[in-house]
Amino acid sequence: MNSFKRDKKEEEDGNTNPYQNLEKTSVLQETRTFNETPVNAKKCTAILTKILCLLNQGETLVPREATECFFAMTKLFQSKDVVLRRMVYLGIKELSSIAEDVIIVTSSLTKDMTGKEDLYRAPAIRALCSITDNTMLQAVERYMKQCIVDRNAAVSSAALVSSLNLAHTANDVIKRWANEAQEALNSDNIMVQYHALGLLYHIRRVDRLAVTKLVNKLTRQNIKSPYAVCFLIRIACKLIEDEEESQGADSLFEFIESCLRHKSEMVIYEAAHAIVNLKRTTTRELAPAVSILQLFCGSSKATLRFAAVRTMNKVAMTHSTAVTACNLDLEGLIADSNRSVATLAITTLLKTGAESSVERLMKQIATFVAEISDEFKVVVVQAIRSLCTKFPRKHNVLMNFLSAMLREEGGLDYKTSIVDTIITIIEENAEAKESGLSHLCEFIEDCEHTSLAVRILHLLGKEGPFSKTPSKYIRFVYNRVILENATVRSAAVSALASFGANNADLLPNILVLLNRSQMDGDDEVRDRATYYLQVLGAKNTQLRKEYIIDNELVSLPLLEKALKEHLHGSLEESFDINTIPKSMIAHEEVYNDAMIVSNSNKPPKITREEANVEKLLQIPGIQRLGPLHKSSTPVQLTENETEYTVSCVKHCFSHHIVFQFDCVNTLQDQLLENVKVDLVTSDGFTTRAVIACQKLAYGEKDTTYVIVEFPPDIANSTATFGATLKFVVKDCDPTSGQPDSEEGYDDEYILEDIEITIADQVQKTKKNNFSVAWESADTEEWVEAEDTYSLAAVSTIQDAVSTILKFLGLGATNMTEKVPDGAHTHTLLCSGIFRGNVEIMVRAKLALSDEVTMQLTVRSTDPDVAELITASVG
Repeated sequence: MNSFKRDKKEEEDGNTNPYQNLEKTSVLQETRTFNETPVNAKKCTAILTKILCLLNQGETLVPREATECFFAMTKLFQSKDVVLRRMVYLGIKELSSIAEDVIIVTSSLTKDMTGKEDLYRAPAIRALCSITDNTMLQAVERYMKQCIVDRNAAVSSAALVSSLNLAHTANDVIKRWANEAQEALNSDNIMVQYHALGLLYHIRRVDRLAVTKLVNKLTRQNIKSPYAVCFLIRIACKLIEDEEESQGADSLFEFIESCLRHKSEMVIYEAAHAIVNLKRTTTRELAPAVSILQLFCGSSKATLRFAAVRTMNKVAMTHSTAVTACNLDLEGLIADSNRSVATLAITTLLKTGAESSVERLMKQIATFVAEISDEFKVVVVQAIRSLCTKFPRKHNVLMNFLSAMLREEGGLDYKTSIVDTIITIIEENAEAKESGLSHLCEFIEDCEHTSLAVRILHLLGKEGPFSKTPSKYIRFVYNRVILENATVRSAAVSALASFGANNADLLPNILVLLNRSQMDGDDEVRDRATYYLQVLGAKNTQLRKEYIIDNELVSLPLLEKALKEHLHGSLEESFDINTIPKSMIAHEEVYNDAMIVSNSNKPPKITREEANVEKLLQIPGIQRLGPLHKSSTPVQLTENETEYTVSCVKHCFSHHIVFQFDCVNTLQDQLLENVKVDLVTSDGFTTRAVIACQKLAYGEKDTTYVIVEFPPDIANSTATFGATLKFVVKDCDPTSGQPDSEEGYDDEYILEDIEITIADQVQKTKKNNFSVAWESADTEEWVEAEDTYSLAAVSTIQDAVSTILKFLGLGATNMTEKVPDGAHTHTLLCSGIFRGNVEIMVRAKLALSDEVTMQLTVRSTDPDVAELITASVG
């Protein structure tokens, strides 16, 4: 009976992981077995397996432990057991970064790499390259070159992949292996071809001309490896995006289109996916790719159906008319046994279907939404977000559906996506604000996620005071002060203060509630309540506006860094918070309507200005210019195939503009020194400083700066500058990069002209209550300018809207940048901040008859800025 019970127990435990509860100490003690003679291969293999499991489960070894284990493991080389030897190679790879003096096994690995046993050679190459540094690499260079062109496919692939990994630390040595990689590209093995192309591209990636030649050569060959063809398609797409309208881009696009007729399904899908994701693709060019995806929708393979419908889901956002032809196939996938496919199919239909089909589709979603994972529920929510923008009159149906989903079980990412969507609907559709705020108020009554509760309270404080009956929201807000944790209570106090600052009728009640909050047990809550009581009790409108209503936040990461630098400095000067750029508002985030993956572990997004400030702080005295107002996107000042490539980024401050010139030297036999850009400025502009790049070697990217002061007259703040790149040239050895002599000669290179536009000086903003803000701007503090224009350069209202936003650099409000199909009139509402913290609001009434006419009304706190905008449009 006892033995029966034991057998039964063993049967129950049969599916458990035998390496689940390993202890590091006991496993390291077992490594003493490695010293036994003769070597017990089976026992040592099991011990090595335990060590690898420990490392892969996150266990860390200190250098002493790793070194002892490593040296014990080297004694296993005397065994001829194939499995044990391959486990030793894996152990060397894992411990090479921790243990000390790992270089001792180089000779053993080199012997295995050059030996006759093919089972040893490939893993020995990988292990050797994991312990090889730059100084040792040249000693094994000859062997590596031989392995790259070896007849054994496993050995060749191992050498190619190892070379690619080494290229990150020893790129100069790996460049010399290009001929061998080129030879390996002609291999009959599909993986060798793929890895050879990857190594060749990595070697030549800094030389655009060399990459173009490589791609043009391979597109004319019949590459057997589908993996290599897929990689070639991706390289071609990158070149097309860079070359734009050149003839080379057209020939590359023809190659990608020809891959739609490839015999491999993998290549066909890669080509279709590439075409639909190219920015330059027109509806006509999109048609064959969509046809392929439509065929895949009827495939018997679930992977192909999933890939096709997922890609079409993304295309529906930009080219909905192209996907509409596939609606019949997509409806057939709603009942697919794979719920992932069904979800993507129905969300694609939501983006392409008619307004009359919305309710029917929502009912179909409701039948299976509880069965799918949170990941796909997020996809459904994203589809509803786009549907609300497309059919604003259906907001009641969609809002009720979202509120029902909000009450169901789900994780933080899922609930966040629903809240984001409801907030978007509220901001874009004034009619949906009351119902949306009510749904959110009900949600925070039982919300278990602090971050969501805080965000909703912030929204209530911003939107609630301007609703029809603001008093009804105060109960929900004050309940949070009573029932929630300290973080939520603090946010609720701030929301109450916003109600009091924006609504005089509610102020007495708000003061009573804030007074009660002064007795809270948390310091933050008490401090906020006291702070807001003092501001609201002062009965000073300007004080409320400055400290409650218009309380902009600075970039917190940059503020923290600046404070640390200030504390480590001399402390002779006081800290100036105005040098820290303001953080951008959340509405400028771009939501991806394809598959949404959990981003809880991703670093927070930073704005372009925040990313540039750290680099600009390296310029001596840059703090005197004040906070950075706006950074432009890079503009190419040279052709891609020229010997020197230069791009320009314009950083606008209150009274200055800093030109950042990123330079690359593509000539291998030249070293450039004292590289700078000479600007021919217009009248009124003054060049204040030129910061040269001291040395620019081949293939490297470095930066030179020019600081220019704006003219005092705002009307003259747009101009065009001539630019010349000036430098000292020294001839050098192409291999080592060392100059042949210390003497050089001066040279220069003419660059494209640089424009300073209005858009460079305007930072986008978004007024959530544009009508309220517009009416409040009808005061003496604001100046209004108005004019009527005939826009002969555009043929449609949508083109006019896009041109205006791009030219002025303003941010459109309430999705007015999208013109409904067939509309002959449209009103564009946009706003921004001109350098010097000058607010701008623009209302453009557009009408289409024979041509587009526009009535432009500009309101600004500076009359010169208003006049500049109206004059520049004319």
